Amino acid sequence: MALSFSLFAPSSVKAQEKDQAKVQMYYFHLTTRCATCRAIESEAKQDVKELFGEDVSFAAYNLDDAAGEAKGKELGVNSQSLIAVKDGKKVNLTNEGFLYARTNPEKFKEVIEEKIKPLL
Repeated sequence: MALSFSLFAPSSVKAQEKDQAKVQMYYFHLTTRCATCRAIESEAKQDVKELFGEDVSFAAYNLDDAAGEAKGKELGVNSQSLIAVKDGKKVNLTNEGFLYARTNPEKFKEVIEEKIKPLL
């Protein structure tokens, strides 16, 4: 019995530790979206994957849907926002998203890297 427990316990403990070590990035939007709003989501999602792999998760929520509204309330978000969260600490990247995602995606990627690296 101890052998079975030891086979399963380490992987579940590692999974929990990995989940705790992750940074979560959330993009909140409304149903009606402009080209810049779509660019923020697509660029941020791609940049996070390229820069950080599985160390940073990405999720998009529609604030007009019940699930998105609930997640927004949980994180104190009630409008279009791009935020990174780790252990209750929030880093807001919304302004940079609107400034650079569509017109200067390379700069947007630099900002994402600069703001998220310290959280890892």
